[in-house]
Amino acid sequence: MGRRSRKRSALTAEERREAIAAREGDDAPRQAVARRRASGGRARRDAVPPAPWHPFPLVELCVLIALGLGIGGFVVGGNRGGIMLAGAAAVGSLAGLEISIREHFAGYRSHTAVLAGAAAVVVAGAFFFARAPWVLVVAPAVAVFGVTFWRLRHAYKRRSGALGAR
Repeated sequence: MGRRSRKRSALTAEERREAIAAREGDDAPRQAVARRRASGGRARRDAVPPAPWHPFPLVELCVLIALGLGIGGFVVGGNRGGIMLAGAAAVGSLAGLEISIREHFAGYRSHTAVLAGAAAVVVAGAFFFARAPWVLVVAPAVAVFGVTFWRLRHAYKRRSGALGAR
């Protein structure tokens, strides 16, 4: 049993889908799985799902802008520098969140906790800026984290071929 689980974890989500199709009778996916296993069987970095705007380096530009804002925030200092640092953190976080969303829903890697945490932070921020008491800031955020974590976990399992994590 341990041997079988090791073999299964070495397959990518695409290979698992092809293996399922191969069991249903189509020979082309079976041959593709055999070729991938013969070439090493491990997922490569180029297997990351491409962005919808693929040729345009949007995420890389966001990271570059975040770096520029961060350096500028330290150089400028004061109130204006603090605003620049907050902008750098926001833009950099959005770039990382986009990659996490894309990889998670493609079944490439599980980013369940990151995505559930982002949803919880949005809810907590809304209640915080509405000047709600701390109990009404934390309780809904914890509830949103729990529900979102559970739903995202099931979404990843569906996309990755019923594996919990890679």
